[in-house]
Amino acid sequence: MANQLEQAIKDKTAIIGIIGLGYVGLPLIDAFVNSGFKTMGFDVDQNKVDQLQAGKSYIQHIPSKTVSDWLEKKQFESTTDLSRMSEADALLICVPTPLTTSRDPDLAYVENTAKAIAESLRPGQLVVLESTTYPTTTRDVLLPILDAKGLKIGEDYYLAYSPEREDPGNPDFSAAGIPKVVGGMEENSLRIAAALYEHAVVNVIPVSSPEVAEACKILENTYRAVNIAMVNELKTLFDRMGIDVWEVIDAAKTKPFGFQAFYPGPGLGGHCIPIDPFYLSWLARKEGLTTRFIELAGEVNTRMPRYVIDRLAEFLNQQGKPLKGSKICMLGVAYKKDVDDPRESPSFHLLDLLLERGVDFTYNDPHIPSLPKMRHHNVPAMESQELTPEFLAAQDCVLIATDHSAYDYDFIVKHSGMILDTRNATKNVTEGREKIYKA
Repeated sequence: MANQLEQAIKDKTAIIGIIGLGYVGLPLIDAFVNSGFKTMGFDVDQNKVDQLQAGKSYIQHIPSKTVSDWLEKKQFESTTDLSRMSEADALLICVPTPLTTSRDPDLAYVENTAKAIAESLRPGQLVVLESTTYPTTTRDVLLPILDAKGLKIGEDYYLAYSPEREDPGNPDFSAAGIPKVVGGMEENSLRIAAALYEHAVVNVIPVSSPEVAEACKILENTYRAVNIAMVNELKTLFDRMGIDVWEVIDAAKTKPFGFQAFYPGPGLGGHCIPIDPFYLSWLARKEGLTTRFIELAGEVNTRMPRYVIDRLAEFLNQQGKPLKGSKICMLGVAYKKDVDDPRESPSFHLLDLLLERGVDFTYNDPHIPSLPKMRHHNVPAMESQELTPEFLAAQDCVLIATDHSAYDYDFIVKHSGMILDTRNATKNVTEGREKIYKA
């Protein structure tokens, strides 16, 4: 079985199935299509499948023309029929791994996907989990479900873990341009998974086990979360001292060694960085240990939205205005600049706090024309407002939550009465700086 699958991968006759057609799955399809493979996309969302089958993309950095090209080349089709997963030679799992309300890992999507794969698992298939998760998930969660089929790992089918490393909106690194860490359940699984990815990505880094690959992704994102927490905490201190933390960071990063710049903000966003450290702290509790450093970083980052709203209230108060009833327009609800991805965006925490305090809320985001429904937020139905001079002038404050490049910050400052800038987006604005406050 191993020789047949390896030959099919080498000849590019192997069919690649991607389960989960979101911000990870679609770029991965693009990488394999560009490498000459036929791909199949699986998702439980019929609307997504219908759009893709019509040649339309719902993700900004994967243009509709790209999807149309996949279809024209007959290298892609998508379906909600999970029984067709038997048609694929390799199945790559790219489903969400959120947290529960008690901040425990929620592996329901992974488990349900594994059960669906097991229903049609056949000899000669490779299964790879790409969803970010805690170490031991592949071995302790996926393997028992797949083994229940009666096939033998390493002989009949193959299982590996290779963490996604997508960075939506980063023009310098597409899925194909990011090195891929791969850990197999045993030697054949590792060899076959590495051989597959070698066709689609710039470099493959084999590691000794799935646990190492799983821990690698957790380390990458915990590293970022901890360092962002540090600058967020320094920001609150330096604000009180009247020191501009952004200028401090710009000065520090001139050091050519031993320092990497991280930046403060209104909170953490995206599917990985706000979530992954809690996987690790949950795992530590299972092992009878505590991760105080990581948990403290989580506390610092999660309190940043409240800090921003407190600063907003303070600055409005200085102008004799209460927060309640004030007209507040928030710029940006995506979790970072120049993307259409709202997952875990701190803007929704800001929205919750603003609505609790009775503000007259509006928003603008050139990448998100209407507010999406969110799992943990009561989001009102609302459309992005056009930033006309009259609209800006009517606001008591414009709150910059996401620093999209599309914004004309000179124009925004000129026509607004007050700006609260959480991203240092207005750093190059020269006129009207007396109207700008930082938080």
